[in-house]
Amino acid sequence: MTKCPVCQKQINLEAADSLTGTTPGGAKEVDPTAGTRQFHDGTWYYFDSIECRNRFTQRPDSYLE
Repeated sequence: MTKCPVCQKQINLEAADSLTGTTPGGAKEVDPTAGTRQFHDGTWYYFDSIECRNRFTQRPDSYLE
């Protein structure tokens, strides 16, 4: 388990990465209600919601230590 850098809620990484299908182009689809992630400066960051990911995207430095 890891914490969302925005709201500090616990995230189940296995659930956040679990495959729910694939797009016509072959990209994997995941359930965004189980968590989401974003690659930033060489690191994957996991979020409990799309809203938290969007907040992080706007001001990542304010959430990183």
